[in-house]
Amino acid sequence: MKKCCILLIALCLLAGCTPLLEREYSTVEPHSSKLWESEAAGTLRAENYQDIVNDLLILIGQHTETATLRLYNVDNKLQAADLLERATVEVQQETPMGAYAVEYITSSSQAQRGYYEVEIRISYRRTLEQIQAVVNATSPEALYALLDTALTEERTELAVRVGYWSPENGQTQVEEALSRVREERGLLERPMWPVLYYPDGGPVGLIEFLLDQEVPPEEMEAVDGQAELGEEQSPEESAENEEKIGSKG
Repeated sequence: MKKCCILLIALCLLAGCTPLLEREYSTVEPHSSKLWESEAAGTLRAENYQDIVNDLLILIGQHTETATLRLYNVDNKLQAADLLERATVEVQQETPMGAYAVEYITSSSQAQRGYYEVEIRISYRRTLEQIQAVVNATSPEALYALLDTALTEERTELAVRVGYWSPENGQTQVEEALSRVREERGLLERPMWPVLYYPDGGPVGLIEFLLDQEVPPEEMEAVDGQAELGEEQSPEESAENEEKIGSKG
């Protein structure tokens, strides 16, 4: 039997069937198994600062509002509180999804034998449907097709996570894609749609187009102050700009 199998494989290779034997298999896992406790269903674990950040991003991706995390390798409650505070600030201010979806994150910890048990609470400014609707693009060059599809589907907003962002011409590519699709659809006479970049003031990882809202040209500079990459806004300025956008909806 073994000789027959070898003979069949050899004949297949000679006959040009190589692609059949070169299939690529891939699996998609929603999270790394090392970030979950094996004996406590639904409980996350963290052994260092980066694990905490990764745990929070898992929760945000699932739009989880409350969760339990076990924090190991921590000497005292002060150290635990410091790690949690720094991680929550990084996720909210420096990660694309955190900056886009999260209103605030709070945590409280309690010492247990060998670890700290942390209760996480996350308040969102985006719904689960909005988070799930975020699409991926390797670079801003793919934005034209995504915008065109969004308009065809009559979507009111489009959020795109970009895998690569060029500080030199990334925003220019976004504006060119937007202008191209508006020109082809005969929308140049209509006021420009708001475009928001996340995170604010850092390398862009997510771009949001509000296709159902219009901002008059004279207000674009104020509303799109966030789009001036490299210039950080104060909390007061960000709140004022969001209020302006909301008033147009």
